[in-house]
Amino acid sequence: MPNLPLKRVPDALHERLKERAERHRRSMNSEAIRILERALMPSRMSAEDAIAKAEALNDRIGKTFDSTLLEEKKREGLT
Repeated sequence: MPNLPLKRVPDALHERLKERAERHRRSMNSEAIRILERALMPSRMSAEDAIAKAEALNDRIGKTFDSTLLEEKKREGLT
């Protein structure tokens, strides 16, 4: 696996990466790789999967997903 050394990383960016890595309990290297993966290799998700994921998240945090609001917003975008 190749290495990717970074030079002249701005102090503020370095600090934000460090803080984010700590929040996610990862090394700075692992966090940087995760950020690059998400930016450069985004996963494609079907609309049904995205809705199911949103509903699962809402269940977890105790809120309900209102599909009628979603349908209304979709219609607004088409007019």
